[in-house]
Amino acid sequence: MRMDSAPARKLPVQFPTPSPKPPQQSEQQKKPSPPRQVKKKLKWFSTRLGVDLFFFFLVVVVVIIGLVVMWSASYPVAYHDTGDSFFYLKKQLGWAVAGFIVMIVMSYFDFRHLHFWAPIILLVAIGALVVVLFMPPINGVNRWIRIGPVNIQPSEIMKFAMILWLAHWQSKNYSDMGTFKRGVLPTLILLAIIIPLMVKEPHFSGIVIILALTAIMMFIGGVKLRYFAAAGIILVVTILVLLAIGKMGYVMERLDGWGMSLTYVDEELWQTTYQTRNSLVAIGSGGFWGLGLGQSRQKFLYIPEVQNDFVFAVVCEELGFIGALVILCIFALIVWRGIVISLRVKEKFATLLGVGLSAQIGLQVILNIMVVTDWLPNTGISLPFFSYGGSSLLMLMMQMGIILSISRTSTVDKV
Repeated sequence: MRMDSAPARKLPVQFPTPSPKPPQQSEQQKKPSPPRQVKKKLKWFSTRLGVDLFFFFLVVVVVIIGLVVMWSASYPVAYHDTGDSFFYLKKQLGWAVAGFIVMIVMSYFDFRHLHFWAPIILLVAIGALVVVLFMPPINGVNRWIRIGPVNIQPSEIMKFAMILWLAHWQSKNYSDMGTFKRGVLPTLILLAIIIPLMVKEPHFSGIVIILALTAIMMFIGGVKLRYFAAAGIILVVTILVLLAIGKMGYVMERLDGWGMSLTYVDEELWQTTYQTRNSLVAIGSGGFWGLGLGQSRQKFLYIPEVQNDFVFAVVCEELGFIGALVILCIFALIVWRGIVISLRVKEKFATLLGVGLSAQIGLQVILNIMVVTDWLPNTGISLPFFSYGGSSLLMLMMQMGIILSISRTSTVDKV
């Protein structure tokens, strides 16, 4: 008997249950959370294209080294004059803190606004050169305006004002800088006002720096070389005429003993070269490795005003050739980086301004070292960031802030 198998039982078809759709995010939920926004706002270095950290830290390092060296050089004379070994350090440190604040503020300031301020700052600087002539003389010269406990040196303002005005004028008239009317005449008129005022102070080292900065700015601005040759001839003729009529007495006094600091001629000349001679002794005693930080012997009242123009002699004595070379390399990096930043900006004004401000640092460093080593007459040229002086340090820090502002629009690789 055949039995048929029972029919297969059909199972019910099961369909996968659809997963519930995720709730759509609202517009508010799609936005980044507030903490991320706050974090982004705190990145103050990243404004616009970002500030150049390499340049920033170079300035920080040179200011810190300058404070340490200035204190090491100044504490004997500070204790001798005031009874407080930290007298000069405390004042310079206060100016340095103020300078850092100004530098940070200026790094945010849009340098393009300086087009408007250039003529105003120039007029203020000229006015300060007039006012200083009516101030009581200090050490026989009229170079400082005393406002309460603060001494302001108008020549420091004029250096910046001259660079700023030339950058403004040349960028506005760049295509005509090869002509005499636009490229040379306005600058000659301006120098004809400034130089006599500085001669009255007198401040010939300031005149040398301003003339050198003007020549650099005019060269990079496109002025033709034949005008430089003509200016050189006029300058030589003017000096010869002033010598002939006896109007170069102060300059000739500064030339006394130049290059003869280690040669005994007579007692008067020996005393005239006292400061430079002891500077050379300090440099020589430092040797290759130096005597050690704080171990200088010449700073114990052998070098007059050692905290000012001759602070580099103490650098060489305490840190030796190696230490001095390292500091010079830092200065060279600051100048190089400032120029590189300025060359990689679209605005001609920024390029001219940044190169001019960087060139001022390099120029003053070279001239100061040449004075300290008796390659140039002792004319009172300070070493940037190292020499004691509040108005000078504040102006330098402000100028470094302008370069940082320029770096925010520069295509240079930010470190």
